[in-house]
Amino acid sequence: MKLRTLAILICVLILGSNARAQTLRVAAAADLQFAMSDLAGQYEKKTGIKPEISYGSSGNFRAQIANGAPFDLFFSADAMYPEQLVAAGVADAQSLVVYGQGHLVLWAPAGANLQLVQKGFAALKDPSVVKIAIANPEHAPYGRAAVAALQKAGLYQELKPKLVLGENISQAAQFAQSGNAQVGILALSLTFADSMKGGERWDIPADYYPPILQKAVIVSASQNKSVAKGFLDFVLSDEGRRVLAKYGLTPPERK
Repeated sequence: MKLRTLAILICVLILGSNARAQTLRVAAAADLQFAMSDLAGQYEKKTGIKPEISYGSSGNFRAQIANGAPFDLFFSADAMYPEQLVAAGVADAQSLVVYGQGHLVLWAPAGANLQLVQKGFAALKDPSVVKIAIANPEHAPYGRAAVAALQKAGLYQELKPKLVLGENISQAAQFAQSGNAQVGILALSLTFADSMKGGERWDIPADYYPPILQKAVIVSASQNKSVAKGFLDFVLSDEGRRVLAKYGLTPPERK
C-alpha cells in the first residue's frame, strides 16, 4: 500500500512539473489585447499549450521584467523597451525581433459627429471636444506617438490642457468610449473591438509620427525558453502575421 501511495505521489509530481514546463507567461502591450487573444487561442488549438497573457503598458512591463517578474516572453508596443532589457542582460538578444508595425488613429463614438474623416486634426478644435484621451507618454509608446503627431500638426501646446492620460492605450480607449473624453488618439488595433467598430475613425498619416515598430523578446530567466520560442515562431509565421494584420498590425515597411 505504501509503495502504491509513493507511486501515485511521484506521478502527481511529474505531472505537476510537466504542467509548469508547459505554462507560458506572456507580457503583452495593451494594444495587443484582441490580436494576442486570437493568437493565443489558435496556438492552444494547435499545440495544447495555453499562453497566460498579461496586458499593460510596455514601460511598466520593462520595469517589472528588469526587477525579476516571472515572464517568459515580452511583446512590446515599441522597440526601445525590449532593446533596453537586452542591453541590461535581462533578455535574450538572439530572440529580439520586430513582429509588427502599429498605426495611430483618431477615434470618437458614433454620436460625436466630429466628422473625423473630413476634418482630421481640425476636429480636435471643435468646441464639443473638452477632453482628448491618449496613453501616458512616459511609459506607453502610443502615447509618445500621439504627442509626436500633435506636435507635427502644430497643435500640441494648444491642446495639451485637454489631454487626459490613460495608464496604457487600452485605458485611453476606455476613456473615449465611456465619454470621459470626447475623442481618443489610439492604436488602430484596438478599434477592431466590436464595441468600437461603429465609431468614427480617421487614420493619422504615418508621416506624422515615428514608425511604431513593435518588438518581442524572450526573457533570459525564463525556464520555458523552448515553449516561448515556439509561440514566438507561430506569431511570426504566415498564419500569425495574418492574425496580426486582421487587427491592423502590419509587417514593417521596407525602405
